[in-house]
Parts: sequence; C-alpha cells; structure tokens
Amino acid sequence: MIIFTPFAASVSIAASMSSTCQPSTAPGFDDGGTWVRKAPVLKCFSQPRLAQVCEGVEPIDNEVVIVKQYASAFFGTSLSSLLLSRGIDTIILAGCTTSGCIRAIAVGGVQHGFRVIVPSECMGDRHPAPHASNLFDIDSKYGDVMAQADVLAHLIGAAGCF
Repeated sequence: MIIFTPFAASVSIAASMSSTCQPSTAPGFDDGGTWVRKAPVLKCFSQPRLAQVCEGVEPIDNEVVIVKQYASAFFGTSLSSLLLSRGIDTIILAGCTTSGCIRAIAVGGVQHGFRVIVPSECMGDRHPAPHASNLFDIDSKYGDVMAQADVLAHLIGAAGCF
C-alpha cells in the first residue's frame, strides 16, 4: 500500500523535475544507497585493510559470514532465516556504534522474534551520551542490556564449562 500525502506529492513532483535527483554513490557502494551518502565515512571500507575482519575474530571453518550493506545485519540479508534454520532464538550483540548498528540490529532482532542481549561493555559510540542513551533505550524496548561478566557467566554455566 502506498500512502500519498500532499507533502509526498510535492516532493515527488520536485524530484521528477530536478536533474540532480539521480542516485549517486561511490564506485563499489551501489548497495549502500542513501546510507553511504548520509555517512560518507563508510567509504573508508573501500580500502582493503579497513574492510578486513579484525585479528582474533576471524571466521572459523564452515562459519557463515554475512556481509551487510546497512546498519542492521537483518536488512537485506538472510541472517534471520539462517539463525531460525539452526534453531537459534537469542542473539548477543557486540561491535561499533551503539547508536547506529547496534541499535539497528537490536531492533531488527526483536522484530524477527529473537531475544536480544547487549553486553554494555562490548560496544561504544562517538560520545558517552549517545552510548548511554541508546543502551537505556535498547534495554527499555528491544533487548536486555547486561554486564559483560554476567553474560559470560551465564554462557559458561549454560555450557557446563568451568
């Protein structure tokens, strides 16, 4: 269903009359769409050394690697289907930018029916304020924000490890 409001109509007409409304992204970033234009710093990943997996977290044999083009690893990928086919019902998030990718994946995860766990020390942001604000929001709406030590203790206990 398409909802056409007067504002949307005026934007649509203006866009059709403008010769500058053609999509443009850097070579190799066509699949990043508007996100790459909004956050041009993402273009740094065209440098092979910056696009590599960090040492110490390389994929193990037969581990699936999903390449994401947007903030959420669920958007435009087969991640949800892959996790569900393997009987996985919980995701634990770690990574960069609490207010960006972590939040987007938390929202996507809960929307796909997964329990979302966020170890608070396993991510960061450009400033402490958006980091804290987004952890608060994720904990309130989308997942469980927990201390890293508590997450690890639970995982070790569930696996029967000592």
